[in-house]
Amino acid sequence: MKFLLWIIAAIAVAVGLVAAAVRSSAGYLQVVWPPYRIELSLVMAIVLLAAVFALAYMSARLIAAMVDMPRQVREYREARRQRQAHEAIVEALREFFSGRYARAEKAAGIAMELGEQPGLAAMLAARAAHELRAHDRRDAYLEQGAARLPANDILKVITEADLLLEQHRATEALAVLQSQPQKHTAGLRLELKALQLAKNWEKSLTVIDQLERRNVFDAEQAARLRRHALAEHLKRRATDVATLDEAWRKVPDARRRDTLVAHAAAQGYVALDNDGAGERAAEIIERSLEQTWDSDLAGLYADCAGSDTVRQIERAERWLAAQPQDASLLHALGRLCARQGLWGKAQNYVDASIAVDPAYQSHLTAARLHEKLGDSEAAERHYRKSLDLALAKLGERAAGVGPTVV
Repeated sequence: MKFLLWIIAAIAVAVGLVAAAVRSSAGYLQVVWPPYRIELSLVMAIVLLAAVFALAYMSARLIAAMVDMPRQVREYREARRQRQAHEAIVEALREFFSGRYARAEKAAGIAMELGEQPGLAAMLAARAAHELRAHDRRDAYLEQGAARLPANDILKVITEADLLLEQHRATEALAVLQSQPQKHTAGLRLELKALQLAKNWEKSLTVIDQLERRNVFDAEQAARLRRHALAEHLKRRATDVATLDEAWRKVPDARRRDTLVAHAAAQGYVALDNDGAGERAAEIIERSLEQTWDSDLAGLYADCAGSDTVRQIERAERWLAAQPQDASLLHALGRLCARQGLWGKAQNYVDASIAVDPAYQSHLTAARLHEKLGDSEAAERHYRKSLDLALAKLGERAAGVGPTVV
């Protein structure tokens, strides 16, 4: 547009100059080129010169445009390719987060072919293929993405680890995450998940601390994860007394009184059934219950075979004064009294436990007591009731009814 305006202005100026020359001058121009001689009026000469200049200028512009045309075509095609590629990657992202994974994979493939963020497009296509359970295509996209991204690129690391974890391939995911040069928050979250799947509870405690410092978990969430990890770690270390002792010594004193942690440690010592293991378990339970009452932990107290059962009975009866309706404690007292040969007290406590909560364990203990006392009819009745309750409980678990422990 500007060029056209300049041409119009130049023509207007030329016309004005010619008109002025015609009015003010009657001169002529003579050109001699032996043996030729040309005479032109001054006005005609000016017009011819202007025409020659205009023709030369327009010819030069035309030639320049023709020479520059291939470059302009290339630029136009590149701009169109970039626009199409950008639209493809945007469409892939939109379709992926809309849950249309087939469309997302197709759009990401187009973006890869057009060269728009090929690494990102490959990882996006891999995630879409994974959601479609097309594992062969997913692995192919991951290989293509790895070829287009640095070895320790965070996008590559997080994508590969996340997809591996969804297949419960924790060991491979941990190997991928170890290539991460710096501890990235998303990487730490995946690392915690991998460690939990691999049952590496000791190391998961360190990762939980790091995530809490980064405000990924609040204090309550971190405490719940930490106590679960500690309990599971103690269960896995209960292979012998020395190993469990070492693991228990590393538990901070404030955590030792936690009922879940104390239950895991006490259960480990009880299962080992070595000299002194029962007394260690009893001590752990007593210290924990002094701080927080827990019915399951109190029920485990009878399994702690110590050298002084009378002292255990006395301690449990003091707890009973504060927890008179705790069925697990009543059952534990019945078992402790039976161990000491106090059959009457044992039967009273077990009957009281059944009255509060008729659990199959209490009926089983009652059956054994009646056998000791020679009452086979009552023993058979309690055995039958215990079996019925146990089968009902198994049926509830099979049907997914009842509380689930995470």
